[in-house]
Amino acid sequence: MFDKDIKKALSTSINVKKDLLENKDLTSTISIISKEIINAFKNDKKVFICGNGGSAADAQHIAAELSGRFYFDREPLFAEALHVNTSYLTAVANDYSYEEVYSRLIKAKGRKGDVLIGISTSGNSKNVVNALEIANDIGMITVGMTGESGGKMKEICKYLINIPSTDTPRIQEAHITIGHIICEIVERELFNE
Repeated sequence: MFDKDIKKALSTSINVKKDLLENKDLTSTISIISKEIINAFKNDKKVFICGNGGSAADAQHIAAELSGRFYFDREPLFAEALHVNTSYLTAVANDYSYEEVYSRLIKAKGRKGDVLIGISTSGNSKNVVNALEIANDIGMITVGMTGESGGKMKEICKYLINIPSTDTPRIQEAHITIGHIICEIVERELFNE
């Protein structure tokens, strides 16, 4: 009954990943970001990740893979999704604005050499953009994961992974795939497995 819809969604998802596979600039950027994260952890730095909605779920997923484990048992790594404290999130959104929820945490927790990964399919999420701007001021390594255009994040991130698509679900599927790839590389290189 829904075979046509299912095949179309799967085919579109596969094509986005094929486009990624064939884009040497993007695969090179993923490699460089992995190395930056490895170096940050080697120097006792932290990784913070933020996004909204499905991108917040991806941020939490990637942080869990790094701080918990990915393929094998090993020491934990300091990785944190910035939205997980709901009392903080709702207080700052109420007392200041939702646009400041991540930037205030970066001001409080971020240090030079830490990594901030901002995830936004449009690249224009104001709270993510604000956090990246503060992170740049601090001297953090800024990474953006966006859709095709890169949005405002294109101009403010040290590294940008802009998925070659304008379809939000397909972009998010590619983001988590890339997150998994980075986690695998980081874990293997840090723990020599």
